[in-house]
Amino acid sequence: MMPYNIPNLPLSYDLETKAVLKQLNNATRALAELKGVALTIPNENILVSTLTLQEAKDSSEVENIVTTQDDLYQGAAASLSEYAINAATKEVLNYREALQHGFHLVKDKGVLTSSVIKEIQKLLEHNSAGFRSVPGTSLKRSDGKTVYTPPQDKQTILNLMDNLEIFINDDRVSELDPLIKLAIIHHQFESIHPFYDGNGRTGRIICVLYLVLTGRLDLPILYLSRYITHNKGEYYRLIQAIRDKNEDNATEWEAWILFMLKGIEETAIETTRLVKGISKLMADFKSVLRPKFGKLYRHELLNNLFFHPYTKVEFLEKEMMVSRVTANRYLNSLLETGLVDRVKLGKAYYYMNIPLMNLFMNVSDSSSDDVMPIESVSQLN
Repeated sequence: MMPYNIPNLPLSYDLETKAVLKQLNNATRALAELKGVALTIPNENILVSTLTLQEAKDSSEVENIVTTQDDLYQGAAASLSEYAINAATKEVLNYREALQHGFHLVKDKGVLTSSVIKEIQKLLEHNSAGFRSVPGTSLKRSDGKTVYTPPQDKQTILNLMDNLEIFINDDRVSELDPLIKLAIIHHQFESIHPFYDGNGRTGRIICVLYLVLTGRLDLPILYLSRYITHNKGEYYRLIQAIRDKNEDNATEWEAWILFMLKGIEETAIETTRLVKGISKLMADFKSVLRPKFGKLYRHELLNNLFFHPYTKVEFLEKEMMVSRVTANRYLNSLLETGLVDRVKLGKAYYYMNIPLMNLFMNVSDSSSDDVMPIESVSQLN
């Protein structure tokens, strides 16, 4: 079989087929609803914090890096001196850091360049190796058989990444809709495979950031990796089908683009449901906390409980600008409501937002838009 000859972008095919345009319309509508519903959360940092962690978890699972919701949020809240974070959780937290850093870079710079992509991969892998410069990289199956060999020459990799950078940032190069371009960008990046490690996770971060760059989302809150995890076999099959056909592969490109557009639609719908759930929980919490604390109620308390699903005294001290004694009083009063549960990790006590954690653990249940009512919380203790 001939090796895959990675094309320069834009592609020469007419990819706006009837099927693609129909699915594009569905994906665009679902994304627009997600973008709108995100505005119902008054503090955008809550969504960036919680949903990027979910994307980090699901993206890492594509690479068989698996951690639990509890471990993940415990690890996010704790310092290494307080709690021993396991290796998988640490990998996921690195992913969130890379995604959030990439988001701020794209917002500040207004472009998604190779240098930004390198910074993302550096945070993911904690090395500064940059693009591959030594040959020998290949993609193998679990049985050891090589299924794809990416470009080996350093200059070829640089040339292809320069071309990809232009395709990402210069709208004059292609008039294709950004969602169609996203599918092409993702395949091209994974085929170039520019890094020694972390290509899959870096590529999925690029997808989320490209939606922000093109204004389809204001925040990096679409965690597409859940769809990829649930359809992993088809994901890899469609990527490889384009490479195997090599030339005259317009049909394979169409199938790949349809797969990605369907993923954007399904994930946007699921994420919209989750954001609505968070919004409803915040309103429910507020209805309990305001009468509970009376004049002592402060909105920062509500924000804290949703920004940190596992919160602690130090977080309240800093974010509410109160003394440790006052922070403890708030947390002890919260325990009385049944909205939080207290757990000890290492030497520190953490206060878990039970309804929010329940929402995350049940997010994959697409059969219902319901959120566990506040009065049912005590049953989880």
